[in-house]
Amino acid sequence: MHRSAPRLSRILACAAVPVMLVAVGCSSDSGSGSGAEKKAGSSSSSDSAGAEPTKPAVEPAKFTDLPDACTSIAKNTVKDLVPEAKKEGGTAGRSSDLAVRGSCSWNGLDDKGVKGSQYRWLSVAFTRFDSDQSLGSGAARATEDYTKQVAKEKASEGAQKAAAAAAPGIGDEATAITYKLNKTDEDFEYATVVARTGNVVVTLTYNGAGYAGAKTPSAADILKGAQKAAKEAVGKVDATAGAGSAEASPSAGDAKKDDKKEEKKDDKNGDEKGSEKPSSEATPKS
Repeated sequence: MHRSAPRLSRILACAAVPVMLVAVGCSSDSGSGSGAEKKAGSSSSSDSAGAEPTKPAVEPAKFTDLPDACTSIAKNTVKDLVPEAKKEGGTAGRSSDLAVRGSCSWNGLDDKGVKGSQYRWLSVAFTRFDSDQSLGSGAARATEDYTKQVAKEKASEGAQKAAAAAAPGIGDEATAITYKLNKTDEDFEYATVVARTGNVVVTLTYNGAGYAGAKTPSAADILKGAQKAAKEAVGKVDATAGAGSAEASPSAGDAKKDDKKEEKKDDKNGDEKGSEKPSSEATPKS
């Protein structure tokens, strides 16, 4: 009886070992599984948080083309605003892509002999902006350029008594900038209308001066002429430029870079502002 008691104790002790091992094993497996699940959950949450939200597609550009700048203003209007124009059909500006950027100008000297002469300059320029997912819609980009062009005209070098006012009835928005400028020893009256229609910006400049004793044209007449021509140019965009997206054409920003060198050449020659002084034998250079 005394021998069986220790033996029984040993048997019970050995029997308890597997139970403890099983308990430990279960506890270990449970912890391992929980950690894996936590890691998977954490990775999933991280991936979800790191993903960028999809941007909404930009609005397609309204216009995919531009009208011919030299035919954007009616012949009768050109004849009325620029008497004795050297080239009735206008002088087209240089452009690497006429679907993105185009311009045209007219100038003429109406010589009245002893009564003096009247000089006039008219120019129109179009810039079209495509819609771009990273840059924004064509209309938004055009609005930004429109604001820049208005500021640029208001800060024209040498401008006197510069003033800006809204020009209702021309495109989606328009501003008329007027000022006086003295050059070639004469007083010039200037009026520039900057307008936006959809994704196109139109900049029209009209100026004039009296030579050889002739009176300087009135600021009111110059402004009236500029607004009339600008309205026609904007109307031409609305009537002839194709509507829809503009995926095939380069952006206006790229076209501007290509034309930058050419514009500098024109500025040096006085083309943009019509600054050449006319003589009795020849009309001003364009």
